[in-house]
Amino acid sequence: MAHYAFLDSNNIVTEVIVGKHEGEGGIDWEQHYGEFRGQTCKRTSYHGNIRKNYAGIGYTYDAERDAFIPPKPFASWVLNETSCVWEAPTPMPIEAGKLYRWDEPTTSWVYVTNV
Repeated sequence: MAHYAFLDSNNIVTEVIVGKHEGEGGIDWEQHYGEFRGQTCKRTSYHGNIRKNYAGIGYTYDAERDAFIPPKPFASWVLNETSCVWEAPTPMPIEAGKLYRWDEPTTSWVYVTNV
């Protein structure tokens, strides 16, 4: 079983479906599904071995990187060019038993006291 993402005219993922494995039956399923729906269709993978990230609704397909990029969570976060995942400008602290959340106004991690 394979997964395919349908894109709108801005390369935003509108839907992800389960479909046939690429090449099964000698058919290019990306092309087949795309033509059938009248939308661009791109294969995606849970394992991240196709187009960097598994496509989700609202993700953007970047043709230059051949990658699905999730929506940017905060204005200050930067795109990791290798993984195509957004990252905070400073790494989250790692302390046993403590949880943190990103605080965009201060662009810093804040310890969560009420869990």
